[in-house]
Amino acid sequence: MVRKTVTADNVQASGPYSHAVDAGDYVFFSGQTAKNAAHASEETQDIATQTEICFDNLFKVMEKAHVTSDNVVKVNVYLTSMKHFEAMNDAYQTKFSDPYPARTCVAVLELPLGADVEIELIAKRKKVD
Repeated sequence: MVRKTVTADNVQASGPYSHAVDAGDYVFFSGQTAKNAAHASEETQDIATQTEICFDNLFKVMEKAHVTSDNVVKVNVYLTSMKHFEAMNDAYQTKFSDPYPARTCVAVLELPLGADVEIELIAKRKKVD
């Protein structure tokens, strides 16, 4: 099987990975941080701003993969501290509508590029009848 990958403009990879892999019915999106934006600021932004930028990056890749937030079935959120949970949640809830995708949120010791939040997701293509 040849991997069909998706790459978006203005989003950088911080290692040897694809922005997304198209597996037919499902598209698997690599984690994005605020620092993966092509013109990322060296300043540390608050968690709400970082969350917004994570989604900006993901939505750019999603557009290239021809899916939208309505196609998202699973989201994984990684935070460097659960003290960021409420602010991340406030920003997160503006990106989806009810019924929300399944989600896992975990605290980790640290994230690439000094980020405080990283978000990855899985989208399922809608079948065309």
